[in-house]
Amino acid sequence: MNTIAAIVLIGGFFLLMAFKIPVTFSMLIASFASILFVPGTNPTTMIRMMLDGVNNFTMLAIPFFIVMGEIMAAGEISDKIVDLANLAVGRFRGGLAYVNCLDSMFFGGISGSAVADVSSLGSVVIPMMVKQGYNREFTVGLTVTTACQGVLIPPSHNMVIYALAAGGGVSIGQLFYAGFAPGIGLGILFMIACFFLGKKHNFPKGEKMFKDEKVRWMGKDENGKFKFGPCMAIVGKAILPMFTLIIIMVGTGVGIFTATESSAVACFYTFILTYFIFRSDKIKNFGNVLKNSLKTLAIVLTLIGTAKAFAYMMTRLRIPAAITNGLIGFTDNPYVLLLIINLLLLILGCFMDMAPLIMIMTPILLPVVQTFGMSTVHFGIVLIFNLAIGLCTPPVGSALFVGCAVGKTTLEKTSKTMLPLFFCMLLGLILVTYIPYVAKIPLFGY
Repeated sequence: MNTIAAIVLIGGFFLLMAFKIPVTFSMLIASFASILFVPGTNPTTMIRMMLDGVNNFTMLAIPFFIVMGEIMAAGEISDKIVDLANLAVGRFRGGLAYVNCLDSMFFGGISGSAVADVSSLGSVVIPMMVKQGYNREFTVGLTVTTACQGVLIPPSHNMVIYALAAGGGVSIGQLFYAGFAPGIGLGILFMIACFFLGKKHNFPKGEKMFKDEKVRWMGKDENGKFKFGPCMAIVGKAILPMFTLIIIMVGTGVGIFTATESSAVACFYTFILTYFIFRSDKIKNFGNVLKNSLKTLAIVLTLIGTAKAFAYMMTRLRIPAAITNGLIGFTDNPYVLLLIINLLLLILGCFMDMAPLIMIMTPILLPVVQTFGMSTVHFGIVLIFNLAIGLCTPPVGSALFVGCAVGKTTLEKTSKTMLPLFFCMLLGLILVTYIPYVAKIPLFGY
């Protein structure tokens, strides 16, 4: 290993990050600086690596998922998801806390984005919970942490990024199915926590919160008589958006579509749903949807391109091999190695965004876990679970920042109320890490 070049690459990257240089430019500058210390390496190779990073058919799934999420945000699909969750669990004590958990589970399975979950559902649920008497900081904290289910429950463009970072040998369909149980299980852990917190803090009982004032809990009107019509209308409106998930999962599971093709079909379905069936947005506003999607896509693609060049330099300098040998030399106990890897990812997740960490850490850590037989799919779920926790931890948690902005509160106050919820996430991470079957659903041969 060229020690000087490795120090320039890794040390330069973290030094630039310390000076608050954006992560994309930090990786790019460090990569090009390190290549000067590697004899016989042409700088144009880095340009080719960056282009190869984004010139991939599988990558088309990412813009389709992003556009799909923007269409749903424009069409206020979150309102329909909240109403369905409200109908299911809102009548209990602490009902809106359960609604918060359940609607993130539903919406996360459609958008696949924690930030989209917080910004769209948070703008609906947070004011509702505060109005009913819930602590504002707890409400924001619950919204932020439950939103992290969105990167585990498919579809998740982060799983697509991981599949690319792992060298293309990982089935995106298998990753999607493997994320179901951890994502839903995490939601159940949050609901259990809300049950005990509701007992302790005497959360308010659910009230009539539907836009349709004729609807009451379990379909009863003010006279105690059942009204199935309005309830079925709520279910129907929410089921139609959730059918997006069926298109993606069943389509990829039975081999009708590839992951990329299913993302395109699902995107077209949500377009028809929003602009022609619900008519919740005007077709003339579709330009704004594409504009917002382009902004997000530009960030993601530049990150992937520069991370590919950075990963190439790490491989060229044999840094992953050195780290693998170092970790295995430290201990050959797989349980201890997994603990070390989890701690490392949790710490890094506090300071870096998810996409670049996936691109950087996958080629480093995947060879380590493969030495003791861990599958690429299982490791992918563990990696994404770790980094999902990072989305809601200061100082760089993007979901946490968005939640505080939507909920009009401070990061410091919110972080304190999130401690019980962090415990749920860590418990879920331990279960997924050490019990492989938790990340395995026996569907479609997987």
